[in-house]
Amino acid sequence: MSLSGSLSGDFTLLAGRLVSRAAKPQGGVISGDNPSTYNASDPLRLWIIQVGIIIVFTQLLSLLLSRIRQPRVIAEVIGGVILGPTVMGRIPHFTQRIFPSQSIPLLTLTANIGLVFFLFLVGLEIDIRVMKRSARKSSLISVAGLVLPFGLGAAVAVPLYHNFINPTINYGYFILFVAVAIGITAFPVLCRILTELRLLDTTVGVVVLSAGVGNDVVGWILLALSVALVNASTGLTALWVLLTSAAYVIFLLFPVRWGFLWLARKTGSLENGQPTALVMTATLLLVLVSAFFTDIIGVHPIFGGFLAGLIVPHEGGFAIAFVEKLEDLICIVFLPIYFTLSGLNTNLGLLDNGKTWAYTILICVVAFFGKFVGCFVTAKLTGFSLRESGAIGTLMSCKGLVELIVLNVGLQAGILDTRVFSMFVVHALVLTCMTTPLTLLWYPPKYRDVVGAAKRKLQEEKPSTSGVEPKKTFAVVLNKVDHLPAIMTLTQLLQTNASSRPSSTLISNSGSESNEKEKSAMVSYSKDAITVNALRLIELTARTSAVLKSQEADYLINRDSIISVFRTFGYLNRIPVTAALSVINQDEFATRVANHAKDTGSQMIVIPWNSGPYTTQPAAAEDLSSPTGAGPAAITYNPFGDLFTTKGDKASSVVYSQFVRKVFIESGTDVALFVDRGNAAVSNTSYGHHLLLPFFGGPDDRLALAFVVQLCENSNITASVVRIKKTDKLEPVDSIDAAKQEAANQLTAQSANASGFPDTVYGAHNTETRLASDTADNILWSNYTTGASNLLPNTAAALKRITFTEQATSDPLHSIIALAANEAKGTAESWRSLIVVLGRGRRMASETHQKELRQVIADYGTVGNEVPRTMGDVAAALVAADTTASLLVLQAAYAASTDV
Repeated sequence: MSLSGSLSGDFTLLAGRLVSRAAKPQGGVISGDNPSTYNASDPLRLWIIQVGIIIVFTQLLSLLLSRIRQPRVIAEVIGGVILGPTVMGRIPHFTQRIFPSQSIPLLTLTANIGLVFFLFLVGLEIDIRVMKRSARKSSLISVAGLVLPFGLGAAVAVPLYHNFINPTINYGYFILFVAVAIGITAFPVLCRILTELRLLDTTVGVVVLSAGVGNDVVGWILLALSVALVNASTGLTALWVLLTSAAYVIFLLFPVRWGFLWLARKTGSLENGQPTALVMTATLLLVLVSAFFTDIIGVHPIFGGFLAGLIVPHEGGFAIAFVEKLEDLICIVFLPIYFTLSGLNTNLGLLDNGKTWAYTILICVVAFFGKFVGCFVTAKLTGFSLRESGAIGTLMSCKGLVELIVLNVGLQAGILDTRVFSMFVVHALVLTCMTTPLTLLWYPPKYRDVVGAAKRKLQEEKPSTSGVEPKKTFAVVLNKVDHLPAIMTLTQLLQTNASSRPSSTLISNSGSESNEKEKSAMVSYSKDAITVNALRLIELTARTSAVLKSQEADYLINRDSIISVFRTFGYLNRIPVTAALSVINQDEFATRVANHAKDTGSQMIVIPWNSGPYTTQPAAAEDLSSPTGAGPAAITYNPFGDLFTTKGDKASSVVYSQFVRKVFIESGTDVALFVDRGNAAVSNTSYGHHLLLPFFGGPDDRLALAFVVQLCENSNITASVVRIKKTDKLEPVDSIDAAKQEAANQLTAQSANASGFPDTVYGAHNTETRLASDTADNILWSNYTTGASNLLPNTAAALKRITFTEQATSDPLHSIIALAANEAKGTAESWRSLIVVLGRGRRMASETHQKELRQVIADYGTVGNEVPRTMGDVAAALVAADTTASLLVLQAAYAASTDV
């Protein structure tokens, strides 16, 4: 069977069938028509049924298999096998009704169009610039990963031909095709595995990615050679096909690429990172024309789509933007159709004897060890460790999507029959499923970060100074644009009068004339200036664009709008800002934040929480004294109104609160959660800010007290610190009810842990830790209230702007709500913003407020369970009472918390 003109042949066959039949008048299902019956004059209805079934199957399987970290292609292939003769085809009349033979040409045409555009996306993923990294090592590994598998593939092809293949098939063509099928590496699946395992920024990931690019390009060239030889009737024809293909490749890579770059620059697409409609039109036409040309010269049309993808530039995020416009339709709709057709051609029932299974296992063993041994030995000889070499060999043996495309090409060409095709499909599935677990076995995360583990151990073992030393280095989390106001507000609060100004406005011009401008633009920061290490988090999804973003993270960090805005803010305010960008799975966000703080030596992690843009309304002159006012405008935004009530829990807020709680749990440093209610951001610096700290005691409250003192080193900030002493309330005690409540609290904590998002609960104090904690509370309180002689000058000045009081109450939460309301009224009259600073108090706290919190909720309003679990009981009470102030919730480092 010839592949020449396969795509154009599908068009011709389909058009002929449509023209040959006249449309029949019908009333549809109302007149008793069965929509699943194939109608050549109206094939759309059955096509929609088929595509709907395919999409549902692949999405469900992908959801299940993603739990065990298997790539999406596995779900698509297994879904096709299930819908084929292996499983669903055994149901009487299923294939005749859902996938009748008359409907296959339309599915094939749709699948081939989708495949052409998918190979265009694959070409977009390949960035030749990657090969420049570790070029020598990657090229050696790439060659070793081709030569040995090709040789072993040719060897195993000999017995396969004599036992399973019709003698009419050309012996040499079959050997060449099997060698290509065993030697090729599935580059798109390899990219996804490297990204999901967070290996792209490691030496192993860079080398494997570079070797995979070279392996993939050579594999496609050899596959094109195989197809050209199969399609050619004579050796001379094959030579002309190869020469024409080479000329077309040169034509695309040089004059066409130059013209494409000129058009992209002329329309501003390259500069803006977004293709215009004209560029999109030109590119899509280029893909179709390229596929048409490679089809009519005797090479499969997918090669045309692949070559068109290679010429699209990656500068300015242009390739990423292009992929984002196409990937969902192609990967969700068109590509699963292609793999379903593969499944319809796969019949595992034909593997019905020991001899067939023996050869299937032989193919798996040869394909894996051919790649593994060649790459493992080469990696070891080029200086990699044993574990790194094992990971490289395992990753390079990855098959998957490209392998299945190769197999389908062989089946269409008649080189493979259905039995051998099914054997190779099994081998592709087995090797793809093995890649992720074997890579983790060879190269687990702990061996990638041994130095970081040692650092963490030293950090946990050193004596705690949390809550005493001023914080100078902060790690801030940037997830979205809405977080910028909160982070900017808190960063400005952290600036002291000294650190907010440079020690000298400009460095004096000196040195050579070439760097004079660069030096004159630099700012010399005060030694007391804070340092901010920003971390931009982007969720890694199954989309191709997410994989491209992960590969180009080093480039995107200079183009990301959120990072750019925050860097500019830091420059204008003389704050040193460093930035990092990570594209990872959402469930790994918290771990990445903790590692970022550890790697940068940050003393505190700052997490913003701003659920969306707030609105302001100009306050009338007579209403300026209203407690709801915040300076010149009244704040109407309440991030908790819809997010934390039991009636309207939004999934996005629940996910974010769980992320925050994970950071609290996993971080080895102090953590601050800043909940911006909007009033802090709009307050003018000429009016200033006022802080309110209710102090109960415990490590979190001690950290909060020290942090308030540090913030008050800024002359625009004042504070009120109230030490709350809880007194016993005279009321009858029901020991049975108390025991029931304690059991209920334990059950709640256990259910939270079982849900996968563990809750940090109050630690059980013994007498020794209780006394140590009380002593630490009293010493810190005494130092600040009496003005100890060993205080730093900045600290002594800050204490003059703080009012310390003590209050005894049997209802501390109600008292704090009243205090916050009074402070809000006073700050509103002076157009100042109010921020309530709180210790989170979920671990080793001095008091538990769960009983009174239930009463507060009954008195004021309902909040969901996420609020106290994430922010603590005191903050939850303020949320329930709808306090207008912003909240700053702090938790001391866990190692410090366990000390006292």
